[in-house]
Amino acid sequence: MGLGSTAKKIQSLSDRAEAMYRQVQELQERIINLEEEVDDTHETVSKLDHNITEQRALLLAIADEHGLDGEQILAEAAIDEAEADDEASDDPEAAEDETADAEHSV
Repeated sequence: MGLGSTAKKIQSLSDRAEAMYRQVQELQERIINLEEEVDDTHETVSKLDHNITEQRALLLAIADEHGLDGEQILAEAAIDEAEADDEASDDPEAAEDETADAEHSV
């Protein structure tokens, strides 16, 4: 094996190492971008959660002003939603029909 063959192998190895280094840098940039997106998403979710909490408090206060039991109304709505979810998981076609009916009634 001559020096020329060894030089070609070293060059080939060097080229592959450079390509791998570029890939690692690209992956590192993608990970950093994903981390930033996750942070942004977390911030957005936190704001939305806070807004929902405020809106719930307002709705409960309004319901109380009108002599309604807001907690009972919310509990009944949660039960109805859970029952609808159970029915949807038991019979996917019925859930599709209910969705279509709800869309047409709006």
